Amino acid sequence: MLGIKNANIILINSIVHGNLLINNNKILEINGNLPDNIDIIDANDNYVSPGFIDLHTHGRGGYDVHDATYESLNTISKYNLKTGVTSFLPTTMTAPYLAIKDAVDNIAKYKDSVEGSKVLGVHLEGPFFNKKYKGAQPESAMLEPTVDNYLSFVTTHQDIIKKISIAPELKHTDELIEYLKDKNTVISVGHTDATFEQANHAFELGATSATHTFNAMTPLSHRAPGVVGATMLNDHVYAELIADGLHVSFPAIKVLLKMKGYDKVTVVTDSLEAAGLPAGEYKLAGTPIFVVDGACHLQDGTLAGSIAGMNDELRNLVNYCDVPLIDAVKLVSTNAAKSIHEDLLGEIKVGNIADLVIFDKDFNIKQVILDGKVKVI
Repeated sequence: MLGIKNANIILINSIVHGNLLINNNKILEINGNLPDNIDIIDANDNYVSPGFIDLHTHGRGGYDVHDATYESLNTISKYNLKTGVTSFLPTTMTAPYLAIKDAVDNIAKYKDSVEGSKVLGVHLEGPFFNKKYKGAQPESAMLEPTVDNYLSFVTTHQDIIKKISIAPELKHTDELIEYLKDKNTVISVGHTDATFEQANHAFELGATSATHTFNAMTPLSHRAPGVVGATMLNDHVYAELIADGLHVSFPAIKVLLKMKGYDKVTVVTDSLEAAGLPAGEYKLAGTPIFVVDGACHLQDGTLAGSIAGMNDELRNLVNYCDVPLIDAVKLVSTNAAKSIHEDLLGEIKVGNIADLVIFDKDFNIKQVILDGKVKVI
């Protein structure tokens, strides 16, 4: 057993001061007396929240998911812990199909062997995108979203494909959505030139997410509401959001939260291998990127992912977007778990997995507990 005392425990609707008791990998009791003769962590009046969950991350700590090695996946997972992330979806990007296949194969092989945050599955960001909204995605590798093309890189690993981002206006998209509907894969619209009507159609057909909302999609305007408008109006759709203050302005974040509420936004980092490292030149799936003044850009100046940590984004939500701490934790943890149907994650309650983060009033990560065990960060 493991106990945590003197904690400000962030529950789903309140913050309580007291104790947590963990047995094996589960939360056994909240705010009861701690038994004698067990290991006890003194939280020193810091906050204890459910572990953060990142559904969209390409790399961290000098490694990219497309490196396709154990060392790369393991290092990304360990660097995630430093930012409070206890579970994540390593995210591929548009690349030649064999490069995507290698990354998926590598994740399937090593996902249960990493030493840091847990790998919940794969997020395929591309290659089924619209070139008009390519962002940092290389258009030369973009494919039509046929089932055959999809299977060319997924092969036998459908069970770990938890999310796929796709442009819904492309030919064959309906067929792929229909194919994936019963496969436990979240379909997200992104890098898309879809109209409001086309986005609505995808949401009606089974898509339940929008990829890094506002970025690389048709904007909201008064005569053409676009993908942004459709995302806001469809209550069942989760809106991914990069809350680093660079991809989306803080006032725009407030607008999104006012429209979607605090239960349907999933904050993601969209982090790159440069995350956690000094400014300089790095790679994104082989493409050179440059980090200057906290922003990642391609050679032509295109914004390319982020170097933010999830605790940085939590800080931004509270300090610059006026989000109550309880609700901000939902945005970085609870909602992500719900969106991909991980029912035992994302909330501190009896019976849930004991993936926990202890952080101070400035959102610095003090300790991480994974499956009921204290991790070195």
